[in-house]
Amino acid sequence: MPSTPTNTTTCRLRYNVTGMSCAACQARVEKVVGNVDGVTNVAVNLLKNSMDVDCAAPDKESAAGISDAIVAAVIEAGYGASRADGEKKADAGPSRAEEAKAEADAVRTRLIWSIGCLVVLMYVSMGPMMGIPAPEWLGRHEAGLMRGVAQLILSLPPLFLNRIFFIRGFKALAMRAPNMDSLIAVGASAAFIYGCWVLLEASWHAGLGHTDHALHLAHGLYFEGAAMIVTLITVGKWLEARAKGKTTDAIERLAALAPKTATVLRDGREVTVPAEQVKPGDSVVLRTGATIPVDGVVLEGAGSVDESSMTGESAPVEKAAGDSLTGATLVASGHFVMRAERVGEDTALAQIIRLVDEATTSKAPVARLADRVSGVFVPVVIGIALLTLVVWLLLGESFSFALTCAISVLVISCPCALGLATPTAIMVGTGQGARRGILFKSATALELLGRTNAAVLDKTGTVTTGKPVVTGLTPAMPGLEVPLLMTAASLESASEHPLGAAIIAEAKAKALPLQPIEDFTQTAGQGIAARIGKKRYFAGNARMTEAFGIVLPDAIAAAADQAAASGETPLFIGQEPADGKPGSLLGLIRVADQVKPDSAEAVAALDKLGVSVTMLTGDNPRTAQAIAAKTGITNVIAGVLPAQKSEEVEKLRASGKRVLMVGDGVNDAPALAAADVGAAIGAGTDVAIASADVVLMKSRLTDVVRAIELSRATMRNIRENLFWAFIYNAIGIPIAAGVFASKGLTLSPMLAAAAMSLSSFSVVTNALRLRFFRPKLISDEVPQNAPKGGRIEGSDASGKAKGKQMTQKTIHIEGMHCGHCTASVEKALRALPGIDEVEVSLEKKQAVVDADLFVTNEMLTATVEGAGFKVTGID
Repeated sequence: MPSTPTNTTTCRLRYNVTGMSCAACQARVEKVVGNVDGVTNVAVNLLKNSMDVDCAAPDKESAAGISDAIVAAVIEAGYGASRADGEKKADAGPSRAEEAKAEADAVRTRLIWSIGCLVVLMYVSMGPMMGIPAPEWLGRHEAGLMRGVAQLILSLPPLFLNRIFFIRGFKALAMRAPNMDSLIAVGASAAFIYGCWVLLEASWHAGLGHTDHALHLAHGLYFEGAAMIVTLITVGKWLEARAKGKTTDAIERLAALAPKTATVLRDGREVTVPAEQVKPGDSVVLRTGATIPVDGVVLEGAGSVDESSMTGESAPVEKAAGDSLTGATLVASGHFVMRAERVGEDTALAQIIRLVDEATTSKAPVARLADRVSGVFVPVVIGIALLTLVVWLLLGESFSFALTCAISVLVISCPCALGLATPTAIMVGTGQGARRGILFKSATALELLGRTNAAVLDKTGTVTTGKPVVTGLTPAMPGLEVPLLMTAASLESASEHPLGAAIIAEAKAKALPLQPIEDFTQTAGQGIAARIGKKRYFAGNARMTEAFGIVLPDAIAAAADQAAASGETPLFIGQEPADGKPGSLLGLIRVADQVKPDSAEAVAALDKLGVSVTMLTGDNPRTAQAIAAKTGITNVIAGVLPAQKSEEVEKLRASGKRVLMVGDGVNDAPALAAADVGAAIGAGTDVAIASADVVLMKSRLTDVVRAIELSRATMRNIRENLFWAFIYNAIGIPIAAGVFASKGLTLSPMLAAAAMSLSSFSVVTNALRLRFFRPKLISDEVPQNAPKGGRIEGSDASGKAKGKQMTQKTIHIEGMHCGHCTASVEKALRALPGIDEVEVSLEKKQAVVDADLFVTNEMLTATVEGAGFKVTGID
């Protein structure tokens, strides 16, 4: 290809190409476009009749000039080309599946009429010889010339109906770029012209009175052969067209996720418009059961959205003002008004479809051999046919026999099978991946993934969920669980730390409201502190408790050590020293980034596939080893920076490993780019990760296993297709040429045409077996995640209490028998945030508290009963 000029930018152009019928056409188009100045890469897809061109141009005007030159080059080569870029309009044409169906219907119509004429033609030519009753004027031996003329007339309709073979075939010959149609056209034309010549010769001999010789010649006509050739080829084309329509199922299913219409606000009124007409900034109205048409942000309203079609998360996600919404997801409940932000080709769904489409257009390295063969296949076959004709004539055989062998060689040769072997399997394979949320960016990635024998997994977000959760509470004494969690959540409400978000989520799940805090402070390397009511509380690590002079009880210290050993983060919650009184500890909260439910299963399955697993993380070795122990990973590299991750990948590759790197696509970008194959996990709606070759949308590590199994199944299918395509031609051409004629093994042009038709159909059908792909080591079931959280009484939408007012409450308690009991109740209640004064009476069996209004009866009951006593009532 021409060299790329300096100081240029690279752009990708897509074209629709018409007139291609086989791999030779594909090779011809790629060659002429590749010779255009500025073109750096060309990929033509015979199955989709499309072409992707990468070109380098200094500006838009130059790019437009290159585009025009590309179209001109394709047209000059004898084919048609038009730009296929741009946003799909509301009046866009039929989908690819509809086009395939229309093509199949058109071929079917031709086929029905061709078969009808062919049946009559075969009756006329073969009927009398087979003893089938015929009219006297047709069945008599002396009517041989009449039958010949009838055969000539009856052969014309099938040839005319299928004239496309002759138009394209001879046009390609004239352009000195013969293709499969050229083989059919030359073979059928030779049979027809030979038949006409013999009929003329028979008529000439009949005129001379040589009746017997004329009738003998009339038995050797080839009209039925010519008609049979084009008809049988049309049978193959019809079967092929039907099969092609099924290869686009995955893309059609993805496109079907988007709704056809949308309800938008125009001049204060709700108006239903085609989804393609929604513009950025439009206000879109969404109700329960509606499918979201575009990507945007909630302006008003609240509810839940089923995002399973995009992320695989089965539980509906709560949405409120300010939250983002993704097109093609379903409103499970509620009512929204959304501001449209990304529409048309910019939506997440459109990007996913584009990724799948580009992958099906690209070529796998395994296809290069077929491409090289296809480029010279047809000229070589024509040469073999001519050689066959000449050799048999030189050996003394009749012209009829020599011509039969030559025509059979032309007709049986099938470059189509070679051209379809790879793209059909790639299209079906990538489609199967898309159905499972696995997006291959190219056919190369699909091929290389199956060859990998080492997987490097990032820890956070890949092996683990990437979202810390509370794994346990250890109160300083029984009964302090509620005060412990409530205090920690209230403090963390002013923090943006991920661990704080986990604590707040746990408090919300237990219906505990967040309390107002004041004088919030943050100490680097230690933790946070703030005033709740009249007291100051803190949440931090062991260094913070030391700073306040708090000695950890043995049970708390042991729990902290165990948490660290298990890969958890211990967080200490307590009350600061004040007014000469020492600080006190409410307890310990353990927070951890949980291992994904499917991580251990994925690691075990990778091992069975012969893929060694290494976990690569910037976390400390102790935590990394704890996570590795839970998942069965034996190789761990911890404490590495993002730049060092790529170095570790390079080391593995240098040792001879073919490396798959799996990460989040952000911090792991250098490592993803350095690996043989990079897979971005957890991308969800962000499908444009430039550094990854594969995008695993549904955040499941088991999808890595599914992707590898799918890759290997696809490549196995491609190898099968290529093997049969090559072996078919390697065996069929010698037989057709009469190499084994001495052993009685020959092929008539009609049988050769039937074999040629079935070869293409068999290749496409074999590729369609991938539609039934099921991974062997991992099920296809989507993990079901139970929804978390709950309602928080006495709080506003943000979860925070609305104000601070005091009230006095009397708690009636059973089970207090001594001063130790009253002391336990008092300590538990005083530890509860929002309690300023506590007075416990053993005689009255009650406790009187001064509490903020947000302190509910349920909170008081839970605190007292948590200390081991029973609450009979609260006044």
